[in-house]
Amino acid sequence: MTLQTLVDMTRTLGEPHRNYVIIGEGNTSHRIDGNTFYVKASGQQMRTITEDGFVAVHFDPILDLLDNPPKTRTEQKERMMGARVDQDSALSPSIEVSFHGMLLHETGAKFVGHTHPTAVNQLLCSNHAADFAHKRLFPDHVVLCGPEAALVPYADPGLPLAIIMRKRVREFMDKHGESPREILLANHGLIALGSSVQEVMNITAMSVKAAHTMVGALSVGEPVFMDAEDVQHIHTRPDEIQRRNMFAED
Repeated sequence: MTLQTLVDMTRTLGEPHRNYVIIGEGNTSHRIDGNTFYVKASGQQMRTITEDGFVAVHFDPILDLLDNPPKTRTEQKERMMGARVDQDSALSPSIEVSFHGMLLHETGAKFVGHTHPTAVNQLLCSNHAADFAHKRLFPDHVVLCGPEAALVPYADPGLPLAIIMRKRVREFMDKHGESPREILLANHGLIALGSSVQEVMNITAMSVKAAHTMVGALSVGEPVFMDAEDVQHIHTRPDEIQRRNMFAED
């Protein structure tokens, strides 16, 4: 994969008509190899970003931030800047570089797309967030996004968020024996994890559809969720697994 692939994904997620992000919201990343990854630079807008808007970063110093948190923001900034592959670059990695590095390392995902869709945030900023994360309304949400999402409580963006997110992701993996595809951040936004650009796009789009569906159901009464047994059945059906894999192909 080339850096241009990540640029194209990021610009598509940032297209105004999708209503996934506005202004400087959101960020994306892509694993380069076992040692390094690309992440959107701070201050870049997703809809207009170019190859020059990404920073290549080493995994190890970013992961060390989670295990050995700095005592001051100044130290944190210095260590983030020190993790850059090109030390002569004027760009600063996104404030969310720590959770991007953690997710790419812990889950095996190749691409991460973090957005703030209005439809999703309508629920994440309400008392329906847990139901939206842990229950499913229709089969294709299960097929593309998994049996449930990992729900992360609100935390200060940056390292505090990455630390609690790692805990919730590990709990999800212990429970399900696989990594989450969809991570929901209370009062914040959505993260889609994929093996390909197409998978990130599919998960994001389906999560947004599910949010619209749930808000619509709430407007006329109460949502009727799928039974847990039906969710698990759909998630493990061989033909649905095949569909999911086909949809993930770029």
